[in-house]
Amino acid sequence: MIKMQNSFDEAQFFLSGRPTSEIAQDLLGKRLVFQSSTGLMSAYIVEDEAYIGPMDQAAHAFQSHRTPKNEPLYHEAGTIYIYQMRTQLLLNLITQGENDPQGVLIRAVQPVEGLVNFQKNRPVQPIYELTSGPGKLMQAFGIPKSLKGTLLNTGSLWLDLNDFLVPTSIGQSGRIGVPNKGKWTNEPLRYFVKGNPYVSRMPKRDVDYKQLGWKNVNK
Repeated sequence: MIKMQNSFDEAQFFLSGRPTSEIAQDLLGKRLVFQSSTGLMSAYIVEDEAYIGPMDQAAHAFQSHRTPKNEPLYHEAGTIYIYQMRTQLLLNLITQGENDPQGVLIRAVQPVEGLVNFQKNRPVQPIYELTSGPGKLMQAFGIPKSLKGTLLNTGSLWLDLNDFLVPTSIGQSGRIGVPNKGKWTNEPLRYFVKGNPYVSRMPKRDVDYKQLGWKNVNK
């Protein structure tokens, strides 16, 4: 049975006049929750990328490009935008008001609840490879493309802003896999929890295996 949440009371998290780059940083440590058919699954966001609309050459809404495929980009804050790249699904959260097509790509998460289900959906080792990329986390969660265009916290996918961790330090870099986009290829709009092993391409020498990059991991 799907656990239904109230409407997205946390909309002010997005609709606060803050730039999408700031929202992307603030999403780190927040808990993404999915009610799957086999049980509740959740994970802390550890890596994401900001896409800031028509001026952003790497964004799907560059030059106000608008099609049925990217229509959810133009919807209200808190809208779920899922798109397919090759065989993988990728999850984005819309961050601004209607007709302001900006969002955050969720790139990596640290599983919390439902680890058995994560591993059934994506049986890999070591465990840190389970959700260390945008396609990987979608496969591990089992989030369906049918949620595209729906609102967070109104169905089977929601963002818990009350149960969260605080990064000890936030890293920043150019986005991954965005070649040939002029200055936007290297624009530092990727954010990650420094030291967290679930972050994609995190060098082993930089991993904090004790705290996993969190200040309040033992709360």
